[in-house]
Amino acid sequence: MDKVRVIEIKKSVFEDNDRDADRLRAELKSKGVFLLNVMSAPGSGKTTTLIRTINALKSKLGIAVMEADIDSDVDAVKIAQATGVKSVQLHTGGMCHLDAEMTRQGLDGLDLREVDLAILENVGNLVCPAEFDTGASANCMILSVPEGHDKPLKYPLMFTVCDLVLINKTDVMPYFDFDLEKCKEYIAMRNKNAEVIPVCAKTGEGIDKFADWIVRKVSAQKAL
Repeated sequence: MDKVRVIEIKKSVFEDNDRDADRLRAELKSKGVFLLNVMSAPGSGKTTTLIRTINALKSKLGIAVMEADIDSDVDAVKIAQATGVKSVQLHTGGMCHLDAEMTRQGLDGLDLREVDLAILENVGNLVCPAEFDTGASANCMILSVPEGHDKPLKYPLMFTVCDLVLINKTDVMPYFDFDLEKCKEYIAMRNKNAEVIPVCAKTGEGIDKFADWIVRKVSAQKAL
């Protein structure tokens, strides 16, 4: 008797989430809301970058923020205090990512009637968040200089799914063996369409370019 069973998986475990994400994306588009999903490793400077960027944009766009974390509300409080925009904290119950349904629950906690830009700061992780479509209009990831320029080779999916890569902490580049041009080359190997903007959240360098990128994307979606 054959004691080994071979089970052929024909349905993607992500299929239901992908459908939910497509529905959410369409709903947000109909409401004129652009959802930006921001991902990175822990400590890359996501929150500081967002504070700088939101303060540069809040006079031009209606903005709301969702802060995802396994626990605590530190980042949500920090965003609200530093920018004055509506901020909600999403606890993932130990999971290292957000999916479309979790994102929808977060959006339900916001009043989207006056929101042009909803920002989702995803859980700090270079693997899980890239695997789940959140229903975002665009994906952005932040790579900090201390992490090294070879990250696109080590975490290919993260760079493949992103429309924009911010290379943060450029002020410390002289102290690290970080090759900016080589990093851009590696990103292009994974995703030739991904834009790359060097920034420094601490000094504000490059934040204007990131803000301009967001304004262009929001305007383009509203024009469709």
